[in-house]
Formats: sequence, C-alpha cells, structure tokens
Amino acid sequence: MVDDNRRGDDERGPGAAYQMFVVMEDLLDKLKLLDYEEEVLAKHNMKPLSRHYFASSAYMPSNPGEQFFMFTIIASWLINAAGRPFEQPQEYDDPNATVSNILSQLRAFGGLVDFPPSKLKAGSGEHVCYVLDRLAEEALKERVFSWRRPNYPTEEMEEESVMEDDAELTLSKVEEEMTEEPDDYEEENVMDLEALKSRTNQSEARLSSKPDNILESNMDAAEWNLEVERVLPQLKVTIRTDHKDWRIHVDQMHQHKDGIKSSLKETKGYLDKLQEEIGKTLEKVGSREKYINNQLEHLIQDYRSAQSKLSEARECYKQGSGGVTERTRVLAEITEELEKVKQEMEEKGSSMSDGAPVVKIKQSLTKLKQEIVQMDIRIGVVEHTLLQAKLKEKSNMTRDMHATNIPEPAIGAY
Repeated sequence: MVDDNRRGDDERGPGAAYQMFVVMEDLLDKLKLLDYEEEVLAKHNMKPLSRHYFASSAYMPSNPGEQFFMFTIIASWLINAAGRPFEQPQEYDDPNATVSNILSQLRAFGGLVDFPPSKLKAGSGEHVCYVLDRLAEEALKERVFSWRRPNYPTEEMEEESVMEDDAELTLSKVEEEMTEEPDDYEEENVMDLEALKSRTNQSEARLSSKPDNILESNMDAAEWNLEVERVLPQLKVTIRTDHKDWRIHVDQMHQHKDGIKSSLKETKGYLDKLQEEIGKTLEKVGSREKYINNQLEHLIQDYRSAQSKLSEARECYKQGSGGVTERTRVLAEITEELEKVKQEMEEKGSSMSDGAPVVKIKQSLTKLKQEIVQMDIRIGVVEHTLLQAKLKEKSNMTRDMHATNIPEPAIGAY
C-alpha cells in the first residue's frame, strides 16, 4: 500500500506530497471567511485549527479519533451552510455510514469522488483536505462570496542611513564610486549630493553669462587656504544607496560569485576525497562480492536445482489437486443420489412395516363378505319370487289350455 502511494506521488510529481499543505492553508482561510470560530468552535467548545491540522505527515503528531470527529463536525456544518439539510453526526455514530453520507452530499454538489471512503476514516490526509475545501467552496457560493483583486498598500521608501566614506570624494570620482558607502560618524557635517548638484548648476549658470571685464582675484592665498581647510569637512559628498540600482546588483553578483568560487575550492577537495573513498569502497565491495559468489557457487547450483524440483512438485500438485477436485465433485453427486435412494427405501420400509393398511384390508373384506351375504339373500328372494311367478304363470297357462279344450257336441248344439 505504501509503495502504491509512493508510485502515485512519483507519477504526479515530486511536489504532490506537499500539495495538501497548500490546500489546508486555503481551507483555513475559507473557514475564517465563513466565521467558523463563532459557528463551530464556540458552539462545541473546541480549539482553533492549526495551519496543517488535517495534513498528514510522519513528522507531525496525529490523533485519528479527534481529527475524524472534527472532520465530520466541520463537513456537516459546511453542508448545511451550502443550503442542504444534513444532520450533525455524533461521536459514537457508525463512521462508515457518516463518511458515506458526506460523500453522497459531495457528489450531489458535483464533486469528483475517485477514492475509496476508507481514506476519510483516518481523519487527515490529502482526501480529507480535498473534501472540506470543496464543501467550503460550495458554502461560499451559497453566501454569494466572490474573490476580488488584492489592493496592495503603497510602500514609501524609507530613508536609508547615511554613511560616510573614509576617503574624501571629489566631483570627478562621484560617478565611479557611486556604490561605496560612507561612514556615519560625521553625519552632521555631511553635505547632501542633491544640494551639491543644485549649487553646481547655479554656479555654471552664472559662469555661462559673459562678463564685461576680465575677472581678477583679489583674495589672499593664505586666507583662501584657511577658508578651504575650514569648509573642507563640509565638502564631503553623501551618496544615498539605492538597492534597486543595477550597480548594486552587479556588485552583489560579483560577491556571490567570489563566495561560490571560494566555497567550491574547499568543497571540491572534500568531494574528491569522498569520491576516492567511495571508489575504493566500491572496489572492495565488488571484489568481496566476487569472492562470495565463487565460494557459494555450489550452494547456488543446489538452490537452483531444488527450486526447479519445487516447481515440478508444485506442477504435479496442481494436476493432482485438479483430479482430486473432479473426483470430489463426482463423489458429491454419488452421495446425493445415495441419499435420495436411502430416503426412498426408508419411505417404502415405513410403509411396509405399518399395520394400518392390513387392518383396512381386513375391515374391507369383512364388509365385502357381509355385502355378499346380503346380496345372496336378495338373490334368493328374487329367485323365489321369479319361481313363484313362473309357477303361477304355468298354472295360468294350464288352466287356459283346459279352458280352451271344449267338447264338439256341445259346440254343435249351439
């Protein structure tokens, strides 16, 4: 699992592991805009969140239970602030159900959920920051908040300290020594360069006008020298250093270049020694590795042969296990059929050992005999009745026959 996470971070870039710290800082700013101190922290008597509270790292202390509870509280508050009703989870609720409800609300807002819900149960990490940041954006949209361009305050250039150079500068050296910094122990007797330039311009304007007569100096040389010595401290020029000047940057570049060269000389010596030591160590390791390989060559051959035998045994085992599986299936089918036959035999045995059918048969036979006797009686009665009818009919016929045999004389008399 750790290797998979590292592989994913390498694919996204070396800075992907630290992206959640940036997201967490943005999330904290959004929560402050939503006034979470009053609506969440004060209500639940909680401490304010740190800048990297939900960011997980091996170098930061973590409390998964507390962080997960804080995550659920803030997520439920953000969902309600975004205009959707959501019941605030309790401390002893099922975490799986709580995380599932939060993710369903995030999907309803149109958020992309391409990670398993178990990532949120830790209470910290990249996915926790993503979910809270997405919900905070929805809450800001609900409150019709829009980001504006920042208004930067106008910065006033501070007056830099005036420093005086040890050497006196003349007007001809001003352009060459612009980057030198004067000392500040005689700051009160220093003349500003701007004032000096303005005076120089005024003097040049005066000289540009052509005089009517040739000027001649009537000043004494000794008095002139005394005056020069008196005003000499005031003739020192002050240069205000501007850090935006390209000359300052060039000097800094040269200073850094010299520092890099000096450091490179020392470091190169150490690196050369380290390279030699590493090369010697690699040679020793290589020679030792060759020696160990030569010494363990027969053991390696034995290991390879044993490994090939093991692969053959595994192949045989796979084949045997396949046959055993097939035979086990056939055995299960036969056992099922046997159980059916046993059940049928039990049913037939129970029916054979049961005496109730025999009793019913005997009762039926007795009833049948009784009906036969009654039928015989009825048949006898019918036969007797038929016999009497036949005898009566026969007597009637005989009587009729005698009645029809009349004597002829009697007939003739008529």
